[in-house]
Amino acid sequence: MPTINSLDDLKKIREEALKKRDVKNTAGQKQVIVGMGTCGIAAGARETMKAILETIENDNLSGIVVTQTGCIGVCEMEPIVQVQIGEGEKITYGKVDKATAQRIIEEHVVNGNVLKDKVIPM
Repeated sequence: MPTINSLDDLKKIREEALKKRDVKNTAGQKQVIVGMGTCGIAAGARETMKAILETIENDNLSGIVVTQTGCIGVCEMEPIVQVQIGEGEKITYGKVDKATAQRIIEEHVVNGNVLKDKVIPM
């Protein structure tokens, strides 16, 4: 963290932090969240996360924020992936293997088509 020597330094740091926050909260943003609690990891969530990141990289996609969270609360459906496009409804997918992770990115995140066969009603 930079040294703060004056009120102007503090204001500058605050403005930079607010800009970063605004970028993260931009409307229309595509967000993918992978449940990485203990049960998720045991069920293969690391491989699911890897498949998501590889698909995004291989397809040269941008504007997609991929994050991880702890337990989502439906352990028997792990690995779990949630997708939210902008201010839209958060869609939760269960039993997401590598192939399903690729489909989620290609069909839902890119084209807006929900994979109804993998949705967990929440």
